[in-house]
Amino acid sequence: MIAVRRIIGSVAIAAILLAIAFALFAFVRSRPQDMPWTELDLGQPVGMFTRGKLVGLREDFATCRGLLDRAGIEYTALAPVSAGQCGYSDGIRFTDGGARRIEFSPSNLGVSCPVAAALAMWEWNVVQPAAQRHFGSRVTRIDHLGSYNCRRLYGRDEGDFSEHATANAVDIAGFRTAQGDRISVLNDWDDSAAKGAFLREVRDGGCDLFATVLSPDYNAAHRDHFHFDQANRGAGWGACR
Repeated sequence: MIAVRRIIGSVAIAAILLAIAFALFAFVRSRPQDMPWTELDLGQPVGMFTRGKLVGLREDFATCRGLLDRAGIEYTALAPVSAGQCGYSDGIRFTDGGARRIEFSPSNLGVSCPVAAALAMWEWNVVQPAAQRHFGSRVTRIDHLGSYNCRRLYGRDEGDFSEHATANAVDIAGFRTAQGDRISVLNDWDDSAAKGAFLREVRDGGCDLFATVLSPDYNAAHRDHFHFDQANRGAGWGACR
């Protein structure tokens, strides 16, 4: 009798393990973007490991450019800049056409390739869906406060350099829609209607793509913009405030 029970127990355990294996297989097939070993594809939905994969592009400009090419993103590679502890060797500038539809103002925004890759995914997966939900219109333009700036954190004379010092950050100030809506971080962050909801949604969505996301909720220095960067925080850690 004891032997029979052991056999039944073993069969039950095997059945449970098999069911778990089938469930895992089905999950992997339905959401490959959630697997750490899946190759990054900018045209695929955002997954649990997407942010870490984007940050990892810091060390591989060739792979980053290949991802932009495969996603149909038009861009120009920028000449390297070297200025002491500042500068970059992986800068790109979006150009007209291709899979992206949002312009940046002022024009000629240059950013590091990992920031550009995340901006493209942010446009497709976060910004445009949020704009359709809240305004029934797409975003045509993003107002920004720049990227490359050879300075230390918070403009101090000493201490660590900002991610802006390597074009690895961008500051987003506002949005324009095709039907004429203007959404400003400075003026609309506390809005209790569609504009405020939109800003919070695109801020939160950025947290799945950028290593650092800072907003007016962080401090007064960010009252008029979102700061996005791809700082290498190690082990996939990010800051979302």
